[in-house]
Amino acid sequence: MFTLRPRVTTAPLFPASSSLLSASRGFLPGCLLLLALWWTCGNATAAALTDQQAKWVSHAHRESRHGWIYLRIQGSAEERGFQHGYLMGEEIAEEIRVRRALWKQGSSQEWSWLVEKAAAMFAPKIDPENRMELEAIAAGMTASLNPTTLDELIAYNAYFELEWYWWPKELKKIKDTAVPPKKEGCSSFIATGSMTKGGGIVLGHNTWFGFAMASANVVLDVRPEGGHHILMQTYPGWIHSGTDFFITDAGLIGSETTMDGMSGFDEKGVPEFCRFRRATQDANSIDEWCAIMKAGNNGGYASAWLLGDINSGEIARLELGLTQVAFERTKDGYYVGSNIAEDLKILRLEAEDKDQDIRANSVARRVRWKQLIRKNAGRIDLATGERMLSDHFDAFHGKTRPGSRSLCGHGDVESDPGPAGTPFQPGGCFDAKVVDTALARKMSFNARWGRACGTPFDAKRFLANHPQFDWLHGLIKDRPRQPWTRFEAVK
Repeated sequence: MFTLRPRVTTAPLFPASSSLLSASRGFLPGCLLLLALWWTCGNATAAALTDQQAKWVSHAHRESRHGWIYLRIQGSAEERGFQHGYLMGEEIAEEIRVRRALWKQGSSQEWSWLVEKAAAMFAPKIDPENRMELEAIAAGMTASLNPTTLDELIAYNAYFELEWYWWPKELKKIKDTAVPPKKEGCSSFIATGSMTKGGGIVLGHNTWFGFAMASANVVLDVRPEGGHHILMQTYPGWIHSGTDFFITDAGLIGSETTMDGMSGFDEKGVPEFCRFRRATQDANSIDEWCAIMKAGNNGGYASAWLLGDINSGEIARLELGLTQVAFERTKDGYYVGSNIAEDLKILRLEAEDKDQDIRANSVARRVRWKQLIRKNAGRIDLATGERMLSDHFDAFHGKTRPGSRSLCGHGDVESDPGPAGTPFQPGGCFDAKVVDTALARKMSFNARWGRACGTPFDAKRFLANHPQFDWLHGLIKDRPRQPWTRFEAVK
């Protein structure tokens, strides 16, 4: 396994014994001008930076490794937002291009229409710090010659809750008569106490999306001016996670899996992407994290959140619907997530899924999770977590069979996806992450880009074999086999 200890891009300019921040205080104005020239020359597509902007960027770092992009940002909301937008401008612009095409294909509406609607609904509800960070990302992108606007970044950050949960009156016909958008899936578990090898917490998660949206390859190391240090997986240009997988220096770790069959949405509520960021940056405990997520809940991105506190060894599951909320906790046990709600009130009063139909991938994966967790009880560690996330057993067919029902999802080879599926859908698992108490104490986790099992995906070959997806040309990309990599935040 490769261990990544991110180097500081500007290290040659600083004394070896100085931190980034302390070293920067001794800079002379002339040095700042040199920094501006250095950054501009290093990026042929970037505009010249002001002295202040060059100083901000000098405190950030970007590094690519095994399919991932590690991005280190720090400081005030304006500083870290500019760092993010400037260093990731091309990637953010590419993601917005793809989302624009996906939105048009799924809704028939123009992207500009969604941007206008989203900004009108969400902009007044975004707290000042999150808003400033988004504005600064837009400024950084503009400086990198990839201009965008605050309104566009709002729609982009809120994309999942908009496409999957919010439908305005103008699109009511689409919602009522067509197949509603499928909430993409994830597989996750968290265990503690007698379930794990050392008695501490072990958390694992892999993300499932259509491969056109399978580009959350950023490991974002955020050290804000106020609040907690965060290490999380995310998309280029997002201020939240969205996949979701995170660690904070408060000792909190977490992941989520969406609960399928959920469709309630409150336009008066606070967007999920804002609540997640505030909870993850501000919360000192599981209870505080859940309280922030529940305050102003709009029903968007309705999920089962698997949470752990490495200080106490406690784990919890928060299932957050729109009208129904379920919460459970333990210091000796486990919870799993496979896109089916566990709470009966959520299942019966909000969700539309049939929780006993094992043809559905969510139900089949729940069955498999419980089989694997019980089989490995008392022995669960990082290596076990990696193996379970890579599992290919199909509980409906009763045999090893990579497809849409396996914990490591292979929708692109699935010919029999069940009643609500699409055969050969180009999507499924596109990453895997595991963390235990020992790694979390160091703000560190193991991650693999691409399928959890390592099987590559050849976009050109897939599209040649499945012409029904011709519209995805230029939107889905190859995914070569990548190794497991360890990331660790810079403290």
